[in-house]
Amino acid sequence: MTHSATRVSRRAFLLAACATAGTVVSLGACATGIFPFIPDHYTFSQQQVQAAVQRKFPYRREVQQLFDVALTNPVVTLLPERNRVAVKLDARLESPLMQQPVSGVFTLSSELAWDGERRAVVLKQPSVDSVDMQGAAAAYGQQVGAVAALAAAQLLDHYAVYTFKPEQLQFAGVSYEPGTISVLTNGIRVQIVEK
Repeated sequence: MTHSATRVSRRAFLLAACATAGTVVSLGACATGIFPFIPDHYTFSQQQVQAAVQRKFPYRREVQQLFDVALTNPVVTLLPERNRVAVKLDARLESPLMQQPVSGVFTLSSELAWDGERRAVVLKQPSVDSVDMQGAAAAYGQQVGAVAALAAAQLLDHYAVYTFKPEQLQFAGVSYEPGTISVLTNGIRVQIVEK
């Protein structure tokens, strides 16, 4: 039996199961993945992403043996127009090369990707979008941005913001996996497709 024939027979089985169960749900809804046991997508909220990212902070690290970087207070924002997730962070940088510590705020953004081994949606290749230094620290904006970008990239690259439970990707002996990942205004939608 071919792969497409297997899909057709599974869909026919599911349609028959819907009809036999006497559900009020229309067959069209059942066939499109709205059937409650086989969703065609999962959506997790901005608050869930915020909680996942929050677990990594506060973060302190020595970078290139010259800078002591402290990152705190992450705030997650969804950027649907760019299909990215942004994280705004407070940064404090100390170095023997500077007379006093400097502080500021920077924002990085990241695309999202699927990590099959961990069954997780992860941040991928975060990059610094903006650096805002105040007062005398403004002269160090470029340096803080570069050092913070390095620290943040090491910290958040491939960091899981949502991990699927095994049962969310299995039904009736059939394995499913995420397809397209879309950033929405109120959450992140992950399409579910048959493996």
